[in-house]
Amino acid sequence: MTGQRTGPGMAGALVLTLLLLALGDWADLLTEWASLLGVTAPAMRPFRFIAPMPKLDQSVDRWRDALRRIEDLGFSTVSVSDHFTQGWVMEPTVAMTSAAEATSRLRVLSLVLGNDYRHPVMVHKAMATLDVLSRGRVEVGLGAGWLLSDYQAADVPYDPAGVRVDRLEESLRVIKGLFGSAPLSFSGKHYRITSLEGLPKPVQRPRPPLLIGGGGRRILSLAGRHADIIGINPSLQNGVVSSEAILDMTPERVEQKVAWAKGAAEAAGRSAAGLEFQASMLICRVSSSTGPARAAVSSLAARAEVDSDVLARSPVVLAGSVEQCVERLLENRERFGISYVNLGGNVDAVSPIVRRLAGS
Repeated sequence: MTGQRTGPGMAGALVLTLLLLALGDWADLLTEWASLLGVTAPAMRPFRFIAPMPKLDQSVDRWRDALRRIEDLGFSTVSVSDHFTQGWVMEPTVAMTSAAEATSRLRVLSLVLGNDYRHPVMVHKAMATLDVLSRGRVEVGLGAGWLLSDYQAADVPYDPAGVRVDRLEESLRVIKGLFGSAPLSFSGKHYRITSLEGLPKPVQRPRPPLLIGGGGRRILSLAGRHADIIGINPSLQNGVVSSEAILDMTPERVEQKVAWAKGAAEAAGRSAAGLEFQASMLICRVSSSTGPARAAVSSLAARAEVDSDVLARSPVVLAGSVEQCVERLLENRERFGISYVNLGGNVDAVSPIVRRLAGS
């Protein structure tokens, strides 16, 4: 019996394998063999970081300076939410416009617009206009609406969650249609549009990125079917934030939420690999010593009446040294695909993390 000759490529790889084994460099070994066999690992998205819109409790000049500092620190995006109770101050589309005018690179994101407060035709018109004025720096975040006090204060009917999600899906179809090249006609249960051309045409093509945030299976499945960016949030079906929301963001629950979105994307014929996943840190404490960070987690756990160890394991809890926080974010990206992160409002404290990871 004659032996099979080994080609030069395979022989070289075998030699390299022996060398790498001797050096204990397993990562390079796996990479080399994957390349040899023609297997490529899915590319990880680079990190992007979000800072919340500065508070409007200062002069307008200082507010604009705060935005420019966020930009200078390396954040990708500034975000603003859409509420009008519980002390919320700014109207998001106006704030986004002013933030875009005050900066030159910073992207502006609605995180998120409440669909029940805003007709989709007007959402499209505002976001398309702002995309032109900002030279393509808009990201459109949409949600079904959840904060009960908003609905009560404005006397807006607080429909069951399923109805709100259905209405959001129709709204998304309208908005995406208006960003298209042809006039839109649409007839749904909640919205009817007749031969409407979406103007102005946006700078970003085919449209600005869409972010859909949520915590339940229906909203995350909708996000998987329609969104470019998936916001992974706790479930807030009762219209209030409670300890149940915190317990809904354990590693196992976050993994399930990501799987819902990916499964829906693939069922709709979309590539799950093309999705970007976003999360906002529930708590973010960067400290040179473990004491203050541990105390912050313990304090929040006590207020929410949950076990501090359970809270500390959550992917949306970031507490410890810069190195520990970087490690947690890398783990979150590896396990859940979360690469777009809101680190909270203390931008100076988290800036070393941004410097380490942004764009990598």
